[in-house]
Amino acid sequence: MKQAIEITDIAKVKAGELLAARGKPSAGIRVGVRTRGCSGLSYTLEYADEVKPYDEVVKVEGENNSDGGGFKILIDPKAIMFLLGTTMDYREDKFKSGFEFVNPNEKGRCGCGESFSV
Repeated sequence: MKQAIEITDIAKVKAGELLAARGKPSAGIRVGVRTRGCSGLSYTLEYADEVKPYDEVVKVEGENNSDGGGFKILIDPKAIMFLLGTTMDYREDKFKSGFEFVNPNEKGRCGCGESFSV
């Protein structure tokens, strides 16, 4: 069965590092969307202390992570229809670094890149 979102190898490594550096146990990283910005929606990422009912769980294997263990990406059930088929990536350049989402469901993005529409 195909996962709701794909995670690139570099995103797996960075997410694993962030979870390891958190300093307390985590259920994983929660991905969602919220109403915000010029185009209507923006992606959200946060540490998850527990798996909530109806969360879509994407298990990430551990071989690519700094601590050697796996973790979970938890997708908020209200966001799943906006995120199906999305790839979660991590990019670094001279001016910024962070997680990016390549979403085939996007119909447009605002000029600053902070929000999108579907």
